[in-house]
Amino acid sequence: MLKTLVIDDERLILDVVEGALTRFGFSVETASDGKEGIKKFDNDNFDLVITDICMPEIDGNGVARHIRISDKQNIPVIGITGTPWLAESNDFDTIIQKPFSVKHLIDSVMNVTTGFTYALAN
Repeated sequence: MLKTLVIDDERLILDVVEGALTRFGFSVETASDGKEGIKKFDNDNFDLVITDICMPEIDGNGVARHIRISDKQNIPVIGITGTPWLAESNDFDTIIQKPFSVKHLIDSVMNVTTGFTYALAN
């Protein structure tokens, strides 16, 4: 089971992403801002991080930078944003532009996490 950290300051986005990933058998932990996300990342082991890019205080670029200089720098990071031009794309494995479909989300996750098996939960 893939353990995923999802970071977004919009509750609706957190709920949609968490629901979609859970349906495909992922274990999901959420954080409502970059500061909380970095704290959870540092204190646990995740297989994937999905983060909004535009958030107050520590944005998704800051989260991705933090991951890339950590001892867990090889964890895939997906950025989600309505403003893709603000993404510092070198720090992200891929960017998903809002609005996005659940299919696009799952396809993007599968592309960056090759080697994991996914099963649709009943």
